[in-house]
Amino acid sequence: MQTTTKTHVRKYSGRRHRLRKPELLAPAGNLEKLKFAIHYGADAVYIGGQKYGLRSNADNFSFEEMREGVEFAKKYGAKVFVATNIYAHNEDLDGIEEYLRNLYNAGISAVIVADPVIVQTAQKAVPGLEVHLSTQQSTVNWQAVQFWKEEGLPRVVLGREASMEEIEEIKRHVDVEIEAFIHGAMCSSYSGRCVLSNHFTDRDSNRGGCCQSCRWKYDLFEDARPEAETWISEEEALSDPVLQKFQLGVSQLPQFTEDDNAFTMGSKDLCMIEHVPDLIDVGVDSFKIEGRMKSIHYVATVVNVYRQAIDSYMADPDNYVLKPEWIEEINKAANRPLNTGFFYDTPDHEDHIYEPEEKAAPYDFAGLVMEYDAETGMATVQQRNHFKPGQEVEFFGPGGTFFKQTVGTIWDEEGNELDAARHPLQRVKFKVDRPVSYFDMMRKKK
Repeated sequence: MQTTTKTHVRKYSGRRHRLRKPELLAPAGNLEKLKFAIHYGADAVYIGGQKYGLRSNADNFSFEEMREGVEFAKKYGAKVFVATNIYAHNEDLDGIEEYLRNLYNAGISAVIVADPVIVQTAQKAVPGLEVHLSTQQSTVNWQAVQFWKEEGLPRVVLGREASMEEIEEIKRHVDVEIEAFIHGAMCSSYSGRCVLSNHFTDRDSNRGGCCQSCRWKYDLFEDARPEAETWISEEEALSDPVLQKFQLGVSQLPQFTEDDNAFTMGSKDLCMIEHVPDLIDVGVDSFKIEGRMKSIHYVATVVNVYRQAIDSYMADPDNYVLKPEWIEEINKAANRPLNTGFFYDTPDHEDHIYEPEEKAAPYDFAGLVMEYDAETGMATVQQRNHFKPGQEVEFFGPGGTFFKQTVGTIWDEEGNELDAARHPLQRVKFKVDRPVSYFDMMRKKK
C-alpha cells in the first residue's frame, strides 16, 4: 500500500483554528465530471470556460453547459467556480467584461483570477461576482494575503509552496478564506512560473497551453568538445577510439545506453489524505483537488475519500481514526507516486520522478450503474470499459459503499446473453450481490 508519509515528516502541532466545516472543492473538466464530483460529495467545483483559463485542452464549458451545471449543483447545495486565471497579454483582454457578465448571468458563484487587470475588471464590471485569487499568484506570506484582502478579495488560493507553519501564520494575521491544494499533480517549477512549454512548443503555460514538458522523457549528454567553443574535428574523432563510435562533428556524448531508462523531471503527486486533521486544525477553509484533465473515476474516487475523512473528523475530532481503506481507495485512482508536497518539508530528490513512472493505478472504470431492481437483484450498467462474465469487479458509491463480486451472466437490454460487454456506453444487465444505486461505479483490475 502506497502511503505519503516520509520518515522526516512530523505532525503539525501549531495553533488550532476551529472551523464550522472546510469546503471540499473538486475539479470538473466537463459537465459529466461536474455531476460526478458533486454526487460523490464535493461542496463546490471549479471549471473552465472557453476563454481565459489555464486548461485549454480540457473540454471546458459553454455558457449553456455552465447554466446546466449550476442548476445541478443547486440541487445538492453546491457551488460552481470558473477559472479565469491566465496572465493576460494585451490581445487577451478583448471581450473580458462581456465574458464575466455572462458568467454571472449563468449563476457562477466566483471566478478564480491571477491577473490584477482581470481582478479589477471583474470587481468593476460585475460587483456581484466573487473574485478568488488564483494559486498562479504564488502567494505564500501573510502580508501578500493582507494586500489582496484589502483589494476586496474574500478568498486566496495559496501557492503550493506554502507550509503548514506559513498557513498558520497567515490565518493568525489575516481574517480571510484560505484555499489550498491538498491532492493532485504538482508543478516541477515554482507554481505558475514555468516557461519550458513556451520554449519547447511555443505553447504558453500561463495562457492555458502547458504541454507538461517536465513529464517528457529526456536523454542526458556530456560535452565532448575539448574546448568549449570548438566542435570535434574529423582528425580528433579518428584518433580517439571512443569518439570513433559517434558521427563526425557531434559535440556531445550520450550518458545513457539504449537499455537505460530515459530521464524525466516531474514531481510526485500531492496527497494529504493522511493529514486531514492537520489541514483542518491549521485553518484551511477550502480543500482543493487538482485534476480538470483527470478521469471520472479519478474525480469520484478522490472526492469520495476526502468527503468521508473530513466528515469523520468534524463529527468527532478527538476519536478520529484514519481508515486504511481510504488510502487503498486513493491508490486505486493515483497516477503517480504520492507525497505531502511542501506542507511539512521542502521536497528533495525523493519527491521527484527521475525515471519512467511506475503507474500506481491498476484499475479501470468499467461501468456506471443506471438502474437497480431490488426484486430481482439485477443492475443495469452502462459499459465504460470492456468486461465479461467470470471477471472480478468492485462496486463503490458515495459515502464509502463498497463490495467485490464476480460478474455472472450478462444480458443486453433485449434479453440476449452476451459473452462480454465490449461496446462503449452499451447498457447491459447482470445480477449483483448487493443493492446498488444510480451513479454507483464499477471498476476492474487492468
